[in-house]
Amino acid sequence: MYFRESGNRDNHQEHIASCLLDIYLDLLDHQAIILAANSSFVDPLLQFESQLEIIEKSFKMVFSIPNLDEVKDRGNSQKDREDLETLYSNILNIYEATLLILVSEDLYKLQILKEMATWMREDSWWLQERALVISSRVLSSASSQVRASASIDAPCLGVLAAELFLLCSHTDPSITQQAFLGMYHLLRIAKFQSDIEKNKTTMCKPGNHCLSFSPSEMEFLPKILQRDKTKFAQIIGQSLQPSLLTDFVWTLLMALSTADGSTASEAATLLQLILEHHTHKVTAVSKIVDAIYKQLCRNSSHVVKDAMLQIITLLTRTYPKTVIFQLMDCPVPADKSLLLMWHAAGSESSVAPHMLQTILLILKGKPGQTQDSPMEKRRFSMDAANMMPVVACQALCTLLPMKSYRKPVAQFFPQLLMALLLQLFYSSSLRLTTGERPLFAQDALRALLSCSGLQQVDCALERRNLWSQCSHELSHHHGIHLIAKTLSEHHFPQFPQTLQYLYKLSVEGLRMSDNSIVTITFLMELLNNFFKGPLPEEFMVLFRNWAKDSNPAVCKLSLRKIASMAPVINKIKNVSSLLISILDTFLSEDKTVVIQALFTLRTLLGKLDKATYFSLCTRIASSYCPLMDHDSSSIRSMAVQQLGELVRDMSQHKSMLRHVVLRGLVPLILFLEDTETRVVRACKFTLEICASELNWSMPHLFKDKQYSFDLVVLDICKNVLISHGSCIMDLIHDILGFLRSSQPYLKRASIILIGYLTKLGGHLLLKDEVKIILDAVDQVLQDEDPVTRELAEITNNVIKEITHMLTSSIFKQSFRRLFNCMYIKKLKPLYNCDWSSRQSDGEALPYEAHEDFLTKSSRFTGAQGCTSEEGTRSSPS
Repeated sequence: MYFRESGNRDNHQEHIASCLLDIYLDLLDHQAIILAANSSFVDPLLQFESQLEIIEKSFKMVFSIPNLDEVKDRGNSQKDREDLETLYSNILNIYEATLLILVSEDLYKLQILKEMATWMREDSWWLQERALVISSRVLSSASSQVRASASIDAPCLGVLAAELFLLCSHTDPSITQQAFLGMYHLLRIAKFQSDIEKNKTTMCKPGNHCLSFSPSEMEFLPKILQRDKTKFAQIIGQSLQPSLLTDFVWTLLMALSTADGSTASEAATLLQLILEHHTHKVTAVSKIVDAIYKQLCRNSSHVVKDAMLQIITLLTRTYPKTVIFQLMDCPVPADKSLLLMWHAAGSESSVAPHMLQTILLILKGKPGQTQDSPMEKRRFSMDAANMMPVVACQALCTLLPMKSYRKPVAQFFPQLLMALLLQLFYSSSLRLTTGERPLFAQDALRALLSCSGLQQVDCALERRNLWSQCSHELSHHHGIHLIAKTLSEHHFPQFPQTLQYLYKLSVEGLRMSDNSIVTITFLMELLNNFFKGPLPEEFMVLFRNWAKDSNPAVCKLSLRKIASMAPVINKIKNVSSLLISILDTFLSEDKTVVIQALFTLRTLLGKLDKATYFSLCTRIASSYCPLMDHDSSSIRSMAVQQLGELVRDMSQHKSMLRHVVLRGLVPLILFLEDTETRVVRACKFTLEICASELNWSMPHLFKDKQYSFDLVVLDICKNVLISHGSCIMDLIHDILGFLRSSQPYLKRASIILIGYLTKLGGHLLLKDEVKIILDAVDQVLQDEDPVTRELAEITNNVIKEITHMLTSSIFKQSFRRLFNCMYIKKLKPLYNCDWSSRQSDGEALPYEAHEDFLTKSSRFTGAQGCTSEEGTRSSPS
C-alpha cells in the first residue's frame, strides 16, 4: 500500500487515486482511534505509547507518498490533477489536525514531534520539507496556546531543539528554513515556560506581556537565528530551563560523532558558545564527561576531539570538583584520551586553585583500601578499592608542568609536598593487576620539585639513588628523611611556608596514623637541620603531646626526638613538663614505647641540672616502681636498673627517697629469683646501691658466687626491721599480691619473704593481721607445684607459732618486742633448700646494651612491633 514499499509506482491515475484514498481512509481510522484513546481513562503513559505507535504508522504512510508535483503529473486531466491535489492536501491536513488536537490538549505530547525528528534523522527517506512544515505549524499553534497557560509541561523541548538545530545545517535550503522556523516557535514556548517559573512569585496572570517576546524579536528572530550564531546561542541559553538545556547539550554531544563534518562543526561551535555563558545551567556534568571520554576512545576526528576537549575546559570552569571526580572514575593508569582530558581541564587557569584543592583532598586517601561495599561501575584494576589517589598522582604529572598552574603550585607547595610524601609511603605496598609498582607518586613529586625551582634537589636525590630505590622495597621513612635532609641542604626557599603548614597540621590534629608518621618524620628532619639549639616552645608542646599519642609509632618518634635534645636539655623552657610527659608514657600498653621512654628519660637525666633533677626525683622514682613488676623482662630490668641509678644520683638526699626504696623493695627481692639473668643483675645492682645508701649490712648478697636466696632475704629482713619496723605490714601487703602470680619462682620467693618477715617481726603484728597472712598462705598449700607447697608448709607453721604467742597483756607484749629485737640477729635460716637454680639458657644483655637494642630496633621509624621477650609472666593483681 505504501508508495515506498511498492518500489514500482503505477503511472495510471486510477491506481494512485486508489492508493491516496486508502491512505486517507486509514488516517481517518487512526485519527478516530487516537481521539478515542485521548478521551478514555487509560493510564496516561500507556495512552501516549499506544498513540505514538499509531502516529508512527500514520507518519510512514503519509510521507511515503511522492511529492505533490509527482502526484499531479500522474493525472490525465486538469480536473484529475485538482482532485489528486485535494486528496493529497486532505491527507496532510488530517495528519496535521491529529497532531494539533493531541498537542492542544496536552503540551507533553510535543514529544511526538521529537520522535518525528528522530525518525527523519535515522532514515533520510522521511526527511522531507512537508514533514517539517507540519512540525513548525504544530509548534506555532503550541506557542500561541501557551500565552494563556498558567503552567507548561513540555520536557521534550531540549531534545527537540537539538534535533531541529541539527536540521538547521542541512544542505537543502527548504529544510533549513523550516527547521529555523520551528526552532523559533519552540524557543517562544521555552521562553514562556521559563518566564512562568520566574514570575510565579509576582503572580503574573496568563496572557501578560511579560511572557512574550518583544515585537522586534518576533519579527526578526528567525533571521537572527540564521545569521548570528552568538545571538542564537544566547537565546537558547536564556530560554531553556536547566533540565532542557542539559538535554539540548547532551543530544548535540551524542550527535557530534555521527553527524557529517559540516553539521558536527556547527554543533560544536554552538555547544561552545552556549557553555561559554550558560554552563551553570547544565546539570548532568558527570554524565557528559563520561560520554566525552568514551567518544574520545573511539578515534574521533580532530574537529570532534577539539570540540569535546573544549567542552571539558568550559565545564571545568564552572564545575571543577565534578569534573575531577568523574575523571577519577576512569582506568588506572590513565590512557591517552584521559590525559588529554586532564590537560583540557588544567588549561582553565581561573579554577586551578580549586582543582589543586580537590586533588589534595583525594590524596588524603589510602590507595587500594577496600571499601565497605563494592563500588559499581568501577573500572579500576583493583576492584572495590580506592584507586583515586593513584589517578590523582598521575593527573598531577600532567597538571603541575602547565603554565596556568605556576602560581597555584607555589601557593600550595607544602600541601602538595606532604600529600605526595604520604602517597610515596603508601605506594610501597600497592600493586596493580600487572604486578608492577605504580610510580605516579614519585613522578608527581619530581614534577613538583621541577616546577617549583628545585631541580637541584631532584638531581641530588637522583645521585643518592632515591628515585631508583622507590621502585623496589624500601623503607620509605628513610626516603622521607633523605628528602627532608636534601631540601634542607639546598636551603629551599619554601621552608618558612612549609614549616608553618606542618605546625598548623600538627596543631589541628593528624587523623590518620600513616599521615602522622610521615608528617612527624619530615618535621623532625627539618627541625634537626634548621635548629641547632633548643626548639621553640611551640614545637616542644607538639612533641610533648605526641609522646602520649595513641599510635605507638608516633610516640616513639617523639621520644627519640626528645632524647636527641639531651645536650641542650637545660636550655629548654619548662623542662619539668617535658619530663613528666615522658613519665606518662610509662603507662602505655605498647612495650616498645615504654622501653623507648625509659631510654629517653635516662638519657635526659644524665644531662639534667641537679636542681631540676632534685625537684623531680621522688616522682621519677615512684614511676619506676610499677614497671618493676612489668610483663616484659626488658622493662623490668631497665626500671630496676634506673631506680638504682636514681638512688645513687640522689645520694646526698637519702631521706627523700627512703619511702620510694621501701615501696620497691618487695619486687627487688622477689625478682632476684627471676628466670632472666639481666633482671637478676639489675636487682643486685639496685639492692647494692640501696644497701649502701641506707647503711644496711648484706654480706651474703654480693660476696658469694652462688649466693643463697634464703640468707639474702634474712639479711634484708633484719635490716628492714631494725631501721623501718613500722613498715612491716605494708611490705607483707605487697607480697600477698605476688602469691597470685602464675610464675612458680614468684610464689616461692613470696612464701620465703613472708616467712622471714613474720618470724622476725611477728611481735609487731596484730591478731587480725596475722589471720589475713595465714589465710593467704593456706591457699598456697593447695598449689600444684610440690616445692611451693613444701615452702608454704614451713611458712604456715611459722605463722601458727606467732599466733600462739600473741597475748593481750600490754606488759607481756612489750617485753616480747624487746626480747625479739635482741633475738633478731641470732635467727638461723628457715628454708634450707636449693630449689632456686637459674633457669635462663644464656647470659642476658647488661643494661648498657639496651641503648644498642633501641638503636637497632628503631632504625626505621615505622616499626611498631613489640620486642621479643625471652619469657612472659602474669602480673599480680
